[in-house]
Amino acid sequence: MQAAMDPAEEPPSMLWGLDPIFSAFARLFVKDILQMTESTQVPGIYFYNLHPIYKVDVLGTVVYKRERDDFFCYGVDDGTGVINCLCWKSNLLKEEEDPSKYGTKHSDAAEGGFNPVAELKKLRQAQQKHCRLEIGELLRVRGPVKTSRQQREIMASTFYKVDDPVMAVQIAWMMEVPQLYRQFYDKRFQLDVAGNSAETSISKGTNMIKDFLKQRLVAKFRPYDVQDLLQPLISSRLQTQSTEQEAVAGLSGCQQLGQLLKEVLQVLQNEGVVYRRVKSQDEVYHVTTQDKDLLIAVKDIIREDSKREKYAEKGCHVLHILSAVRQRYSLNVSKAALELVLKTLECDSDIISTSDSHYITF
Repeated sequence: MQAAMDPAEEPPSMLWGLDPIFSAFARLFVKDILQMTESTQVPGIYFYNLHPIYKVDVLGTVVYKRERDDFFCYGVDDGTGVINCLCWKSNLLKEEEDPSKYGTKHSDAAEGGFNPVAELKKLRQAQQKHCRLEIGELLRVRGPVKTSRQQREIMASTFYKVDDPVMAVQIAWMMEVPQLYRQFYDKRFQLDVAGNSAETSISKGTNMIKDFLKQRLVAKFRPYDVQDLLQPLISSRLQTQSTEQEAVAGLSGCQQLGQLLKEVLQVLQNEGVVYRRVKSQDEVYHVTTQDKDLLIAVKDIIREDSKREKYAEKGCHVLHILSAVRQRYSLNVSKAALELVLKTLECDSDIISTSDSHYITF
């Protein structure tokens, strides 16, 4: 959900390109597209949680339609709201409406062989079928967002009918979009005084520690073992604090280093790269793919439970394995960590996947 935006918070237009969402087709819900705040600097640019957005990607059902000589006008409902989509007709569609431009005299000459005129006609008919939609059909549309006559609409650069008889496309879409919201759209995009993303230090620190763990084949560590790796990031950050006021009001270098380390370790845990086998005052982090005991425990669980009649055919579901690991090994193993373990075991040919979420041993 978008937080209320103060026009004074709008970042300078020169910095919009630092946000990767700016150059992508944002898969937003129609409700959020209609409620986005328009930029006071550049018309046609909108903001969702300070993310500059000008083009979107929408999938929904056609609830109304109008057709003119040059364009279609579809009302698209994705379940959260309805938005008007202006879809320009291609030249092939216009030519289809004026069949006099294409004669049929050449058909006799190509009888019994390849007929380019007939094939072109089939192509036009196929495109017409996917571009002319009726009410109730599923439409996917991509394009920039515009405001016309006080109404928000999408000027389609690409649009087509989606054949989805068993609703597989819609289900996949509704599973993917909420994840995009959690991971990207709902996180406010913030810039520091140097014009750098506030998330840059965290992402850089995360990659630095990942590289260190991979290169040194580290099995477990404590925070102070990797703390010095992040020191260069804090040093460069302190150099950007040019005024004495900022240096007094902000955290000290040691405090910033501790805060950055805490955030980086949390990201690594969320991704399943590391986990704490036992939560105690002694913070020991185990590297998931290097923890031999965890790998053996997961392999043993799959081998033993696969012998049971319930799991003999398809194998063990990932949630069943996760529950068993937490009961028999450690309560602190996350699903993300388990998925990394399963991937490692599968790469080593210790287990095989019978589906997206079922595993069995040889």
